[in-house]
Amino acid sequence: MKRDIHPEYVETQVSCTCGASFTTRSTIDSGTIRADVCSECHPFYTGKQKILDTGGRVARFEARFGKAAGSKK
Repeated sequence: MKRDIHPEYVETQVSCTCGASFTTRSTIDSGTIRADVCSECHPFYTGKQKILDTGGRVARFEARFGKAAGSKK
């Protein structure tokens, strides 16, 4: 490997808009990263995720046009 071409790998403080912060390692020069979402406030990790019901749309389409509407004649 060539010497002195790789960036410095330093400890970095990540702070979220929700107020949570944690330390990780990164090659960013400033040593701080501001994030919009993190595992403390993201709906997937907090369990507040909404599941869209696409099955109802399919059933409504089949009721209107029948199951054969998608197949070619």
